[in-house]
Amino acid sequence: MTSRTPPRRRPRSGRMRRSYSRMRLSILCIGFVLSLFAARLFQLQGVDANAYASMAEDESTQTVELHASRGAILDRNGVELASTVDAVALTADPTMTSDSATQIAAILQRRLGLDYFDTVGLLRTPDTRFVYLARQVPMWKADAVTRELDKANLVGVFTERDPLRTYPDGDAASSLVGVVGDDGAGLSGLEYEFDDELSGKDGHATYILSPSGERIPLSDAIIDDPEPGIGLQTSIDRDVQWWAERRLTRAVRDTGSDWGTAITIDVRTGEIVQFSQCPGFDPNRAGSLDKDDMVNRGVQYVYEPGSVEKVLTYSALADAGKVTPRTRIKVPGSYYVDGYEINDDWSHGTIRLTATGAIALSSNLAAILASQRISAAELYDYLRSFGLGEETGVELPGESAGILADADSWSDSQHATIAFGQGLSVTTVQMAAAIAAIANDGVYIEPRLVTGYVQPDGSIEPAPEPESHRVISERAARIVATMMTATTQDGGTAPLAAIPGYRVAGKTGTAQRVDQDTLGYVPGQRTISFAGFAPADDPRFMTYVVMDNPKDGSFGGTGAGPVFQDIMSMVLQRYGIPPTGAKPVHIPLEW
Repeated sequence: MTSRTPPRRRPRSGRMRRSYSRMRLSILCIGFVLSLFAARLFQLQGVDANAYASMAEDESTQTVELHASRGAILDRNGVELASTVDAVALTADPTMTSDSATQIAAILQRRLGLDYFDTVGLLRTPDTRFVYLARQVPMWKADAVTRELDKANLVGVFTERDPLRTYPDGDAASSLVGVVGDDGAGLSGLEYEFDDELSGKDGHATYILSPSGERIPLSDAIIDDPEPGIGLQTSIDRDVQWWAERRLTRAVRDTGSDWGTAITIDVRTGEIVQFSQCPGFDPNRAGSLDKDDMVNRGVQYVYEPGSVEKVLTYSALADAGKVTPRTRIKVPGSYYVDGYEINDDWSHGTIRLTATGAIALSSNLAAILASQRISAAELYDYLRSFGLGEETGVELPGESAGILADADSWSDSQHATIAFGQGLSVTTVQMAAAIAAIANDGVYIEPRLVTGYVQPDGSIEPAPEPESHRVISERAARIVATMMTATTQDGGTAPLAAIPGYRVAGKTGTAQRVDQDTLGYVPGQRTISFAGFAPADDPRFMTYVVMDNPKDGSFGGTGAGPVFQDIMSMVLQRYGIPPTGAKPVHIPLEW
């Protein structure tokens, strides 16, 4: 039997070495990849943990403003002239509403009257997670919207606190109280002047958003509550204000005047009891108002005061000891100065008037002749002391200082015309404060509207007392007050301003109207007015009425005088001011 030699096998060392190499390379690759994961995990959990947590929170939370309640504006008796009621703003997250924008917009158009296409655009705003859809929506309207959205499974629309400013009396006192804009900031009146105090401080709250877009409140620790604003207590009497505005409005319409103002001041305190204007505006319709609608004519419009200013001229003369009620003035039919002819409103030859008669009949020429007893510098100083040519500081925006040129620039003709109320300009509040100084025994008190600041707890911090100073002596003030009573008596220019049972001191004004473009007088146009106080022998209130450009031929005594009579009668009755029992003073008007 033949033995066979087994076949020789090829060596395996090369193949095994290649397998081991591949294995080591795979292990190294796996190790490298694992090391990358480990490094990334270390970065996420260690180095950048706070940053990534913040990013995650930003994706799932939302911070919204909590608008502060605006402070109320009250009348002197605590009645709200401007108040704040609960309302909300509707907001949206466009990343959640883009696909359903048309459906949401249709609901908002139907429920709130929002523009459909504008709303769709807001709901699809790119690169943001927050837009306002509507501001200051009453709660009942907002609830109806959210219920319908929920029923339709439409997400991404939210509500946030956004208090609504309301004005219970509509246009009454609107020029004083003012109005706020859609952004909650004051636009006019006290709302603008005291915006910082009234607006308070907004807060904020942070919410977690669920996957469906619902807010999940977090802990109180991240809610910053808003701070309510400070309220204002004013000197306005809401009932007097309402009555005065209606009476003034009727007079402006009856006479065809362009506008009118009326103001009543407590002469002992400087407090403004009512300050009316026509035309007014409804602050509850702020969205439809423009800048011209919100103007306050009583502090922003200037005009020549006309003959009402004569009582300031005679006050200066009385204080200087130059006139008494019976001072005799020989008045010619006309007067020439610097080449100009000046006349009275009625034609006459030479007449002999007492100083009282000069006021009662409102003689321009008598005022010119009397004013020559003091220098231009002296008259100027008195007029400035009465507050002309500077702001009163009445705490309303846009107040004009009027126009009163320095005495060293006066010509003889300016001295003459300023003495009877032309060649200078005033505002309603400015002239009213000056007349109130005569009623207050010669002491000027800055007119004021705000008497206190209402704190969030309801307590009231009194406002600083207004500044005051003496203009003329008490004796001079009483002399002029006595002379002014002749205006409302038989033979004066304003018997229609008389109030039965009371002695009423007053003065009419009828001034040529200045064209604001040419600065010249407009033929046939005038500004009429009446200023007076009662009781004349113990004054408590002063009322001043101004009506611009009446079309029916009215004068100060016939157009403005009756408005004064009605407003003053109401004020005297409301505050229980009885007649003093003093009999009328009869001083001859002529000699």
